[in-house]
Amino acid sequence: MDKITRSEEEWKNELTPEQFKVLREKGTEKPFTGKYFNCKDKGMYLCAACGAELFPSDAKFDSGTGWPSFSEGNTYNIETRPDNSLFMKRTEVACKKCGGHLGHLFDDGPTPTGKRYCINSAALDLKKEEDGTKEKEE
Repeated sequence: MDKITRSEEEWKNELTPEQFKVLREKGTEKPFTGKYFNCKDKGMYLCAACGAELFPSDAKFDSGTGWPSFSEGNTYNIETRPDNSLFMKRTEVACKKCGGHLGHLFDDGPTPTGKRYCINSAALDLKKEEDGTKEKEE
């Protein structure tokens, strides 16, 4: 995989302010406000920064948390790493291709994986299954 490296200034010019806050500064959008938290459309969720395929819509479930949640993801394009910020021990989920922060991984998801990838809508674009068009975050 070819990794994407850009300066923070280049990312700032390519992303919306909310996408930059989430993807580059490890921010978190408010629950129940993101574009995809309640989306039922079929397709593939992509990294909003680089377009890497991250999560299939059939792995999406309603966790009741207010963020898009997935029971599994494309491990070729997703990496996890320890996150000990805010006096908590969590597992950060990031895009392998561009290093963008996506959200966090928890062990309280549905069977069979038991995983809940809790992901910010601002970090995602949806390539819909019906026509293959990509829906960009505004």
